[in-house]
Amino acid sequence: MEWTLEVVAIPVTDVDRAKDFYVDRCGFTADLDMSPFEGARLVQITPPGSRCSIVLESGLPESPGQPRMAPGSLQGLQICVTDIEAARKELVERGVVVGPVRHVGPSGWADGKGAEPWNSFMFFQDPDGNGWIVQEAPAPLAER
Repeated sequence: MEWTLEVVAIPVTDVDRAKDFYVDRCGFTADLDMSPFEGARLVQITPPGSRCSIVLESGLPESPGQPRMAPGSLQGLQICVTDIEAARKELVERGVVVGPVRHVGPSGWADGKGAEPWNSFMFFQDPDGNGWIVQEAPAPLAER
């Protein structure tokens, strides 16, 4: 049996603002925008080429046994791209505030791409402060 990670809930204060950020600024695809009942809303969005989506919601009850995360509390969501410099340029051109490309070494984080595969990163936050990591992968997911 496969256990596939397919949806991650992102805690936000304003679903419309978050949807605009992820679709218009980040270039994600809006897959679903629905209201399962009055006062509730679900928006499902997928990064280009990803097998996992994010969901933005409002007005839904907490899931049983799952406390609600505060907006901005989700950190470390990671997306992989095959050209980190091109991805950074695209995000900046779309108006996303993105840190420089960095790599990690013996002395900690340093500016610039890493010399080895899998060691080039950039970081950004959504309007609520949820933190994202973008990592350069040596090949598209289908080829790994």
